[in-house]
Amino acid sequence: MQLRYAFRLDPGPGQRVALARAFGCARVVYNDAVAARERARREGAAFPSAGVLSKMLITEAKLSPGRQWLSEVSAVILQQALRDVERAYANFFASLKGGRPGARVGAPRFKSKRDARQAIRFTANARWKMTEAGRLLLPKIGEVKVRWSRPLPSVPSSVTVIRDAAGRFFASFVIETDPGADLARMPEADSLPSVGIDLGLTHFAVLSDGRVIDSPRFLRRAEKKLKKAQRELSRKQKRSKNREKARLKVARAHAQVADARREFHHQLSTQLIRENQAVAVEDLAVKALARTRLGKSVHDAGWAQFLAMLEYKAGRYGRVFVKVGRFEPTSQVCSACGVKDGPKPLHVRTWMCTHCGTVHDRDHNAAKNVKQAAGLAVTACRAQVRPELVPAQREEAGSHGIHTGARAAERHTTR
Repeated sequence: MQLRYAFRLDPGPGQRVALARAFGCARVVYNDAVAARERARREGAAFPSAGVLSKMLITEAKLSPGRQWLSEVSAVILQQALRDVERAYANFFASLKGGRPGARVGAPRFKSKRDARQAIRFTANARWKMTEAGRLLLPKIGEVKVRWSRPLPSVPSSVTVIRDAAGRFFASFVIETDPGADLARMPEADSLPSVGIDLGLTHFAVLSDGRVIDSPRFLRRAEKKLKKAQRELSRKQKRSKNREKARLKVARAHAQVADARREFHHQLSTQLIRENQAVAVEDLAVKALARTRLGKSVHDAGWAQFLAMLEYKAGRYGRVFVKVGRFEPTSQVCSACGVKDGPKPLHVRTWMCTHCGTVHDRDHNAAKNVKQAAGLAVTACRAQVRPELVPAQREEAGSHGIHTGARAAERHTTR
């Protein structure tokens, strides 16, 4: 499995200028390649190959008066910009043919120097290296100071230098991990339990074993600071230096919120993977839920990022990760007897089963049902069990049609 390890960089003033030049040259080559392919599309001609684009946009362009400054940066990052264009078009065409699961990928578009994220990539043939002093030596940029937070487990195959909207620089290393070493760092899975997770807004997560993880609400807690910074930005004159300073202040405030949320997700996902042999979650319609009146709280929770971390960490450490269908009525079924008691508004936090009389906490009951729907619930003899089938009531029988995304989101918010 390939993983990325990101570390903060502290380039000097001259190195910042060199990095800005490298970002700009890679962006120009990328935009030239997109323009060449779009021109071929309009004219009905065949798309130029990577070799033709490399010769035309890099080799010959360096000899022209208008592109001589391309020689001031490493040729590897220019070649990698062309590879990015090829990959972007390949993903776009695969999406049109239905070859990519998930959201549809749009056509490649031109990059701008005002984009929030700027990046260049150095592969092994760029002859970059890490010095004995712990600095990152990049061609035509120099030795850049790195804030090492941990040692790299193996020799990286490439490094990507990133500048974010807050003006921070990062080095992202691609590492090939050893599956045996990863499994050795975790407890044996056979002796561990399984857990179902119900994600929410009042509490970030409620587990089937009764544990409750409170929602940190990082964005809500920083709203006052963000509002003040955004108000100061709106009062600055456009294209002035003071406006740029105010913009960086807003970007840094948002970056602090995003970093805190990501750290919380990493710690919680690692803890759940370490303590359980199998994890079951509900496949939430996050995009649909984000369009409701609870949209800001949904974005603040960051469910999609958390589930992505759970999934890749489960694959890395040999755990089982199961997603239960979003139409599973986890909040409507009694986890004790399996009777479906119907939908309930959000303000109903506890309810009593009309069939067996069991009093349920709404979220805890949903977490138990997620675990059972995933086939992870076990009896005393360790055999997997599911709730018994219950005949549908008269008003529940028959087909109700297919829910659209908006109706599915509405139904989930009322569970």
